[in-house]
Amino acid sequence: MVELRIESLGARGDGIAHDHDGVLYVPYGVPGDQVEATITGHRGGARLARLDRVLQPGADRATPPCPHFGSCGGCALQHLKAAAYARWKLDVLRQVMARRHLDVGTIQDLVAVPPASRRRARFAALRSRDAVHLGFNAAGSRKIISLHACHILRPAIVSLLPDLRALLFDLLPTGGRADVQVTETETGLDLWLVADFPHQAQVDMRLAEFAQNADLARLSSGMRPETALQRRAPRVTLTGVAVIPPPDGFLQASLAGEQALVGLVRQGVGQAAKVADLFAGVGTFSFALDGGAEVVAVEGAADQAQALISARNAARRSRIEVQVRDLERRPMAVDELASFGAVVFDPPRAGASRQAAVLAASDVPRVVAVSCNPATFARDALALTQGGHRLLSVTPVDQFPWSRHLELVASFQR
Repeated sequence: MVELRIESLGARGDGIAHDHDGVLYVPYGVPGDQVEATITGHRGGARLARLDRVLQPGADRATPPCPHFGSCGGCALQHLKAAAYARWKLDVLRQVMARRHLDVGTIQDLVAVPPASRRRARFAALRSRDAVHLGFNAAGSRKIISLHACHILRPAIVSLLPDLRALLFDLLPTGGRADVQVTETETGLDLWLVADFPHQAQVDMRLAEFAQNADLARLSSGMRPETALQRRAPRVTLTGVAVIPPPDGFLQASLAGEQALVGLVRQGVGQAAKVADLFAGVGTFSFALDGGAEVVAVEGAADQAQALISARNAARRSRIEVQVRDLERRPMAVDELASFGAVVFDPPRAGASRQAAVLAASDVPRVVAVSCNPATFARDALALTQGGHRLLSVTPVDQFPWSRHLELVASFQR
């Protein structure tokens, strides 16, 4: 056991300390803490230590609100006061951008999303002989922390957990595993049991009983979702348009986060008369933009594109054209982009390196990047700036409170 003073926070939110042998990472340490810790291994060129006891807390240490904090891997920073937590997230973004020589002076204030607002979660489940463990994995482990409370999820999702355990106890064999995805929609919960259950009358009856008692909107099962029962269409409203997303379709994690992102995208697009919405999903930004512009929405997943088309047709939004296209394999070319006054792109965590390279070579006047991964954003943003696009602003949106993740919207102009 060693005694350490935590000096700062690293990119993963771990406390950083030094001794005569060099750097130590101490998860759950806060700058200013005097702690006792046990060295447990190595990470990269530094050592990793387990925090055993806080001898003297730093000024920014807070009492975590969740009883699962420290074991559950869903949150990493509930032990930080709000101001220190916001500073850390901004510092991480600054460091990532600085490494790519991007202008950190363009970073705006952090937009906070309140706790208990996340409307979608994917849980892991394991049936033992006597119980079902259902929750999030411990950090860096397959061990499941069985949740009984959660301060990031919508209350309706947390309330479903006891009944979900009972259902999975009946359906899973001992030692059986499953994932469970739950989405809160305006018409009820949309549940996807990510497991292959046998098509038997007894199983179907148990699923129907569960859907009825839990008042689900839709229940799907299978490694690829197949609707087992739909009692109501699981509806979300995107800028006044009712959309029925597929069970595995993409939605922003929270309504508050979605609204913040939509507002920032609208600002970035400005008065463009024609906009391309790349990686459009089910239309979060397409429906927000088509009031003043002609929109071409491009999405690689056919079921999400179909949900967008169905919603567009029902709402009679004739100014939105939808294309099904894998932009990672076949990005829009320079000549295809020539007619657009603005392009919005919201790729997966891996970013959009091929599409960003084409955008960099194009003459599109405005580009708006939405990203859930600052590292891949910085890579793509560097391509744009090297191609002649000027970075105007980067606004971080903390859609995943107390986590290491950060969403952002960046605006570029040629």
